[in-house]
Amino acid sequence: MTSLICTLQDHRDDVNWCAFSGNLFATCSGDKTLRIYNTRDFSELPFSPLTGHGYGVHCCCFSACGQFLASCSTDATTMVWSTVTGEIEAVLEHPGRSPVRICALSPDSAHLVSGASDGTLALWDFPSKQLRRTGAVSDTTMVACSFSPCSQVFMTGSTYGDLRLWDLDMNQLHAEKNAHDLGVTCCTFAPSILSGGQVVQFRLASCGQDSLLKIWTINKFISGGYKMQLLHTLTGQSAPVLSCAYSSDGQLLVSGSVDKTITVYDATNAVLLYTLNQHERYVTACCFSPTSPLIATGSMDKTVNIWRLEDGCSDRGERTSAGRSKLLVGDWSEGDVSAWLVEEGLEGLVDKFRANNIDGTELLSLTKETLASELHIESVGLRSKLLRKVEELKSDSVCSGIPDEFLCPITRELMREPVIAADGYSYEREAIDSWINTKNRSSPMTNLPLLTTLLTPNHTLKMAIGRWKTNH
Repeated sequence: MTSLICTLQDHRDDVNWCAFSGNLFATCSGDKTLRIYNTRDFSELPFSPLTGHGYGVHCCCFSACGQFLASCSTDATTMVWSTVTGEIEAVLEHPGRSPVRICALSPDSAHLVSGASDGTLALWDFPSKQLRRTGAVSDTTMVACSFSPCSQVFMTGSTYGDLRLWDLDMNQLHAEKNAHDLGVTCCTFAPSILSGGQVVQFRLASCGQDSLLKIWTINKFISGGYKMQLLHTLTGQSAPVLSCAYSSDGQLLVSGSVDKTITVYDATNAVLLYTLNQHERYVTACCFSPTSPLIATGSMDKTVNIWRLEDGCSDRGERTSAGRSKLLVGDWSEGDVSAWLVEEGLEGLVDKFRANNIDGTELLSLTKETLASELHIESVGLRSKLLRKVEELKSDSVCSGIPDEFLCPITRELMREPVIAADGYSYEREAIDSWINTKNRSSPMTNLPLLTTLLTPNHTLKMAIGRWKTNH
């Protein structure tokens, strides 16, 4: 479940962007300011607000260590601020002096990219604040940018509707034309890297004026080539989707829309978990905390809402789809059942089930006779397939053992602090730390070298384990 824990009402104009670091939270606005808060209690820091931009601030992002904050503005500059003192560390003037609409820092804080209204891109060496490369896409405005988790490539999105992948020499590696009809509004790489054999795979989410949120796979081959494929198209919002962001473990995806809603998805299975309704105008910004189960959302209503993902109930959010455990099928709502049918390739039955108000309890009690006489499913094959799936659910429901995904692959014990390693698998933090220190950085599951020793907290899995423990 989700609960609204606080609302920040300090900006005097539209909130355009928000960003978390480990212990800080930043927002920026059309009122020309940035504001920085302490994430312990969301109290504003003494030197906030930050003033220096001459026009509205479109975007802001923290360096990896949280020591610096970058922001860009219609005033054609990208500014770098100290989060210790609030002072301006550097003013980066965009080539051509065009309004800067987007900026992004690489995960290793080595590079900063800024994109402008005239379609130009500037790649800066972040430590020295020196311009390194420039690039451009004609007849468009750059409005989206995100670095890959390896920091070696970045994706841009434009009002023309295309997504383009670039390397650090400003070579275009791939162009996905018409990725979003009427224009891209935001794009973001998932934080994890999937590797196997001759391929390294990234995930990317993008959203646009077509009211769609899309999940893509980007494969990098050992030959150096790239291939981009559409994996999922998410249709949970009814108007242009303006912002999207992955959780730090890559398992959740949040988006904000012109329809004033925020949607939270299971990113792996492309399942809608929650729809949040609290803003009075367009939701323009959203982000996850990297260290705690918090979501921040900003809006043209001049407010920022901070939401907590938790097990408790909330009247602020409506659970709209399958944020459910197979251990609790009997508690599924009618919406959960409908989402499960879609997942299992039985979407043709959704209308029948909804018309007959089939919830989790009713689902588990279905028989061949009720399917034929009450639901009027004439196909014998379809009835058999459905009952097989229901039997699988029953088998899972009565299982008294610990679900295998809750066990650390190394210790085979219930995880307390699950983390995701570079191989994409989740482990108990202490166990994988010990493994990395003694096994020469190989994956316990694949025996392949780990591309990085970075471990990402798996908040989604930790919450699922907590729910299972509560119910058992």
